[in-house]
Amino acid sequence: MAEVDTWDSIRKNGLLSTTALLDLFQITDVQRERIESERRPESVSITHPKYGTAVIRDQKPMSESALSKCLDGMTSTQWYKLLNRRTFFWLVSERLDTLLNARAYRNRAHCVITVDTCRLLERHAKHVTLCPINSGSTIYNPPIRNADSFYTIANYPYGERRKTRGKIGAIAELVVDYSVPDISDLAISVVHRKQDMVIKKIV
Repeated sequence: MAEVDTWDSIRKNGLLSTTALLDLFQITDVQRERIESERRPESVSITHPKYGTAVIRDQKPMSESALSKCLDGMTSTQWYKLLNRRTFFWLVSERLDTLLNARAYRNRAHCVITVDTCRLLERHAKHVTLCPINSGSTIYNPPIRNADSFYTIANYPYGERRKTRGKIGAIAELVVDYSVPDISDLAISVVHRKQDMVIKKIV
């Protein structure tokens, strides 16, 4: 789920984490520190003479007070930096639908990119981790989290999670470190959606 009308940029430059996007746009100093290390209550636009304008999405599902209570052995700054270095994928449509229909996002369109998971793993498995929680949200009694919340594929306790959480809850996020530069080769569908309605087909 990306900002609407960003597919052309994503196709050309790859699906970039916040850190990778800041690197590409050569954002430094105070502006970079604020974007990478603090909660973003609203989306932030950045510009570059070659790459134009990009939007770094907000972190509205995160609460500073709630985050401080559920972090284990980390500061909030360290957690934000950890998240900002990663790109995130939902593995089931139900989680995507929940976000698209959330109060903060339901009244506008979003770019939804569906990828071939097998091809993604064939190319990027060594950079993939799996997370059992929604790492970017502290809504609804958030579970404890730290750097160990992200498991390698081989070490992920899928069987245990499947028994207790079912198929939908077994894995919350598939995470790729830094960027997916070949996202255009992996995408099987790109659409603009508003809540449950497809309003424009891109790919």
